[in-house]
Amino acid sequence: MLKYLPIFSFLLFSCSVKDQLKQIRSIPYYSSASGIEYLNNQLYIIGDDANYILILDKELLPIDSILLQDKAENRIPKTIKPDLECISVTPEGKLLLMGSGSKPPFRDIAWLTDTVPGKMDSIKLDTFYSRLRENGFPLLNIEGLCHTPNGIIISNRGNQSIPENHLLFLENNFWQNQSSCSYNAIPVIIQNDNKSFGGVSGLYYSSISDKLILSVSTEDTQSNTEDGEIGKSYLCIINNASILKNRKAIIPDRVIDLEAIDSRFYKQKIESVCIMEETKNNFLLTLVADNDNGSSTLFKVLIHKD
Repeated sequence: MLKYLPIFSFLLFSCSVKDQLKQIRSIPYYSSASGIEYLNNQLYIIGDDANYILILDKELLPIDSILLQDKAENRIPKTIKPDLECISVTPEGKLLLMGSGSKPPFRDIAWLTDTVPGKMDSIKLDTFYSRLRENGFPLLNIEGLCHTPNGIIISNRGNQSIPENHLLFLENNFWQNQSSCSYNAIPVIIQNDNKSFGGVSGLYYSSISDKLILSVSTEDTQSNTEDGEIGKSYLCIINNASILKNRKAIIPDRVIDLEAIDSRFYKQKIESVCIMEETKNNFLLTLVADNDNGSSTLFKVLIHKD
């Protein structure tokens, strides 16, 4: 669990400092970064067609990896890729990775693994994902995942043909009871400056401030499987996350245009977000971007909470 930093760290997080981009690092050898998690001073990154988890240190430098599939190719072919889009640490300290469900049966899958390379369990999500497709989500596209004290939150990303995002609230270990586990789906209404539809691409929860952070990207696509022209990306902050499951609709308390913070966010499709450090007033976040060219980019950014 995150703790407030010592007093000297507030030199970095002065409340007078504006939102700002702190660091960029390109990872040309890692394809299609889609999810990011932070644990024990290390970053864990997954790619939607990569066959291993990439592990980085706090300076965004590679230090290790965890093999997912014993395949020779660097990129798993699109027709059979698991499309891993989200990653989160479970209460037991394991990493849960989930496929998007956008193309059964290949993407109806999850993995549960130790943070130290070792035992890895493959989980079929076909029963649960089929329930979702039959009950309001025919074009399923799960792209966000986080654990909270009250259970798991996942996000279903819409597109221009179905311009709706939803948060789904689940119990921990829901995959053990897929046919009857309860879930509550709530629409997320995101308004941005250019009026284009923004799809939720990632989630991260702060147990310190009870805030939910969403990464959102705009893309010119009518499909849950095809890529399109990349537009702007945003961050959204939602307060009082522990009581969201009781609402009829969710509207973010703050929407942040990343390109307005720094022009180097232009045409960057932000896929996920994680908190590295947190103080009373600020988050230090790391974002991952996949620009559909086989490489990935990381951004470290300082963001005000309010």
